[in-house]
Amino acid sequence: MDLKAYIRDVPDFPKPGVLFKDIMPLMAHPEAYAYAVDALCRHYQAAPVEAIAAAEARGFLFAAPMALQMKKPLIPLRKPGKLPGATRSYKYDLEYGSAELHVHANAITPGLRVLLVDDVLATGGTMAAACKLVEESGGVVVGCAFLIELSFLHGAQQLAGRDVFSLITY
Repeated sequence: MDLKAYIRDVPDFPKPGVLFKDIMPLMAHPEAYAYAVDALCRHYQAAPVEAIAAAEARGFLFAAPMALQMKKPLIPLRKPGKLPGATRSYKYDLEYGSAELHVHANAITPGLRVLLVDDVLATGGTMAAACKLVEESGGVVVGCAFLIELSFLHGAQQLAGRDVFSLITY
């Protein structure tokens, strides 16, 4: 299936000069959405994945169905103030400011093998931060899976030495 046919280009969003890759048309076609989730799961079916984690929000759109299909726990990595109880956090810089990810303090046990999932690999900052948060929490990153990779932004360089898999590359 040609998944690129379900990705819409939106020029000048969210700011002038940016060509946004809109995944909502793919989400609106159950066959394409299922195909994408199945393909991501297939790539990691032989990997020693024990849990799936994703940073909010659009990563959840792929991580949740993958966790169900692979019968693995889902670990949400959230923005500050979104998780009740004790959390671990990791602050990181973005090209336009800073951000922070949180995970429940007991969600990642020592040695837990985690697959990280997101919709788009752009500059790699969020996924690199997610990897650091998982590792600082005692987990082991098995891989980083994406629906789309914007290779011209060189985000995979931030994930050097890790298994990076993308279904669609621009």
